[in-house]
Amino acid sequence: MEALRPFYSYFSVALSPSGPLVRRRVAVLAAAGFPSHRYRNYECLRPMRCVLKKNKKRRSLLFKETDDPGNVEVYIPSAADDAGTATETFTTIELDERESSEDKKHTIVQRIIIFVTSEAAPYSKTGGLADVCGSLPIAFAARGHRVMVVSPRYLNGVSDKKYAASFDTGVRIKVPCFGDQPEVGFFHEYRAGVDWVFVDHPSYHRPGNPYGDENGAFGDNQFRFTILCHAACEAPLVLPLGGYTYGQNCFFLVNDWHAGLVPLLLAAKYRPHGVYKDARSILVIHNLAHQGVEPAATYHKLGLPPDWYGAVEWVFPTWARTHALDKGETVNILKGAIVTVDRIVTVSQGYAWEITTGEGGCGLQDLLSNRKSVLNGITNGIDIDEWDPASDKHIPFHYSIDNLSGKAKCKAALQKELGFAIRSECPVIGFIGRLDYQKGTDLIMMAIPELLQHDIQFANSGTLNSFSCNTW
Repeated sequence: MEALRPFYSYFSVALSPSGPLVRRRVAVLAAAGFPSHRYRNYECLRPMRCVLKKNKKRRSLLFKETDDPGNVEVYIPSAADDAGTATETFTTIELDERESSEDKKHTIVQRIIIFVTSEAAPYSKTGGLADVCGSLPIAFAARGHRVMVVSPRYLNGVSDKKYAASFDTGVRIKVPCFGDQPEVGFFHEYRAGVDWVFVDHPSYHRPGNPYGDENGAFGDNQFRFTILCHAACEAPLVLPLGGYTYGQNCFFLVNDWHAGLVPLLLAAKYRPHGVYKDARSILVIHNLAHQGVEPAATYHKLGLPPDWYGAVEWVFPTWARTHALDKGETVNILKGAIVTVDRIVTVSQGYAWEITTGEGGCGLQDLLSNRKSVLNGITNGIDIDEWDPASDKHIPFHYSIDNLSGKAKCKAALQKELGFAIRSECPVIGFIGRLDYQKGTDLIMMAIPELLQHDIQFANSGTLNSFSCNTW
């Protein structure tokens, strides 16, 4: 066989009792010049070694059983002399099947995806939610999906320039909620293949972060995020972005309680009238501790039908009530989202399990356990371009897996900035995050005395409400 290789091409293909692989072998026989009666009922389904041999103007096939009954080895001539027909026929068939297989493997089903979020980097950010909603839509768009992100247009006199590239669409709608019809507008920016839509209302134009200021959480947050949800449901229907609207056949990815009214509105307000009947919603839980809980008397302000109260009804246990006359009756927007969405995902598989436990469920563990069939954890990723130390513009020196020399220089620069002694052998331990029990700050406080018994440098950079707190 080796002697034939200069003159013959070698192919090894999997043998199948039916389908394109058998048709391929029949095609080889046909291309070799055998009459149809020789291979129509031929034992071509048997595993065999096949050699196509040139003998002057006559070609013949020699068959021999292979050791592996699941494969057939086929030798056919190269494109020389009068053997070109067989080569061309076989190669064309193989190429067509390979391309068909590749098409099936890489077929992209385009979706229409609407992200609804209270923050999205780089426009607004207090934590990881903004990072996810600022980068994941771009990744979806890169895969061929049509993506819209709907978020408030926060104007606090500091970050106004972040919306400089957006323009007023001129579209105004009235939102039926809170016993009135407040009017909201839409600003739009097309960037990185994504339609970034910003809901504009005076309640978003105030100092502080998206949720509060130095005095604590804003007292009208329920109102501010209720109008966000109503506007997000209308945006695909009324905004002619790129010349045409997104339409009704879409996926809503709603993030945390701030967007939790969206699946409720789809189920209670739109579908009964034949709108969004094919739309689906997915709840992404980033932080279960914040649930959008307000007194039960505020239900009528949400713009939901009266008979849907049970979806958001939440009663606190006796031990959690403020006084003896407190009945503990509230509306819980996140709870309403959990019972109405089509699927629930969390930021990791571990968190998907944690929120079904008494320790991590924040009172909703039983409800989430009952919906475990549609609950999944999808690990959060990072933007590998933004966080690449080989090109990160926020660090003084660059490094990579091939050259780590810049990493030591970055550590020395950090030690200098924090006022530490510049010592390469001394470990630097750092914590960055909200100063909240969820982040394990109590564990850090417990561990600090023992840690400081060792030769270490410790840095803490955290936030409490809108204040920054740095210690080292």
